[in-house]
Amino acid sequence: MNRREFLMAAAATGMAGCATSGEKACCASAGKFGKANILFGACRPLKDAKIMKAHGYDFIETSAAAAFVPTKSDEEWKKQKDVILNCGLPLRSCNGFLPGTFRLTGPNADFEPALKYAETVLRRADEVGTKAIVFGSGGARNVPGDICGPKEQKPLPEKGVEQYTEFCKILCKRVEDLQTVQIVIEPLRPNESNIINYVWQGMQIVREVNHPRLQELADIFHMICGKESACSLIDAGCHLKHCHIACKETRQYPGYRPDDAEIFKPYFDALKKIGYCGGVSCECGWKDIKFEDGLDKALALMKSLA
Repeated sequence: MNRREFLMAAAATGMAGCATSGEKACCASAGKFGKANILFGACRPLKDAKIMKAHGYDFIETSAAAAFVPTKSDEEWKKQKDVILNCGLPLRSCNGFLPGTFRLTGPNADFEPALKYAETVLRRADEVGTKAIVFGSGGARNVPGDICGPKEQKPLPEKGVEQYTEFCKILCKRVEDLQTVQIVIEPLRPNESNIINYVWQGMQIVREVNHPRLQELADIFHMICGKESACSLIDAGCHLKHCHIACKETRQYPGYRPDDAEIFKPYFDALKKIGYCGGVSCECGWKDIKFEDGLDKALALMKSLA
């Protein structure tokens, strides 16, 4: 039985004992496996921060490119920094780390331009106290090749993971002096990325890199799409620093489907089991509802599960 099969089987037998002894020791030393204190946010433009605050949200998440203007000068960054610090909510996390114009995998991988861009993002994020930079970036990390083409043209995912891991090692070394911000690997469902589709796969890289700047994200929508057990959250333990959420199939706000509470419950139970004290961001659409009403409905559901 491989690791994925083990985790799938674990879902049927409950979550007791899912965490390894090593993870329990890790999380115990970090104060985990205590009472959870989950923070709630949503992926929105900074202009929506004041509305979100009025509706009870703890933080806002937005695009790293929009927030940290990494291609612009330090003078322009100073102006943007003031916008962030006065937007109304903490900018606790940012997504969209690296544009797809960068190439991290394949025969044409070129780390240096991506490293320069990424370091600028991380240093500016650290200045404003941002906790997590989400490293999904499927376009940059996807292993190139035509999976339906001749053998020599097929993607080589194992090699791609090696390249991605090496990039993470180099980047962490460059920013090891930072104080607050962490890079969190985001597993993406297979139709969005051909490597790192499951939390346990992200954790393999986190453990190999073994650096405090690199940690793990769990996107509950992607986990549900991939039928990944909530046990993966327990196994990630203290390395789990951020979460995304959207409802099954529709990718709308939590509460859009009548069975959302039932579907999300095992994942929130796992977060409580590890004493999770990070953020959960609604990365979703707000269809068929006034945005403010959607904020209320989503927050009420998430808090009822937390």
